[in-house]
Amino acid sequence: MKHRIALLVLAALLAGCAPGPQGVTRTVYRNSATPIWSAAAFLPARIEGEWRQVAAFSAGETPGCRPGALRFQRGASGLEVSGQLCLNGALSRVSGPVSSTGPGRLAVPGMGEWWVIWVDSGYRTLAIATPGGEFGFVLDRGAISGDRLRAAAEIFDFNGYPKSRLRSF
Repeated sequence: MKHRIALLVLAALLAGCAPGPQGVTRTVYRNSATPIWSAAAFLPARIEGEWRQVAAFSAGETPGCRPGALRFQRGASGLEVSGQLCLNGALSRVSGPVSSTGPGRLAVPGMGEWWVIWVDSGYRTLAIATPGGEFGFVLDRGAISGDRLRAAAEIFDFNGYPKSRLRSF
């Protein structure tokens, strides 16, 4: 029995060291004791088009790579995404069909579940987090205004992500 418990503890510790989606280094930014909320009124059809990454959580003083960009478009099987993101200091490719898993929640191939924790009323800015806190980032359709970036940082903070670790590009 003791050996089984020891093996389970070892497996849990090793799982915490494993790389995240598509080779993203597993760093947890979110305080798991804080509840996380997704935007219940989020409408996936309104995010079609071009988005550029304007901020991301980083352990360092800078994001560690150049900003990414995504395109959401209607495909044969529904909403699809393509592009790349700077996550935890490395560029990660994003591609494939996106499915809704709940209000403000999207399953993204190879990236797990993304929670839209905030979108402004004009659908110009998106704050996207993961429930496990592995990464978080801000997308914008153009040049983000200071007030929208501050609002996104506040929403991240409310959801357990320390806004002090959100880095702008």
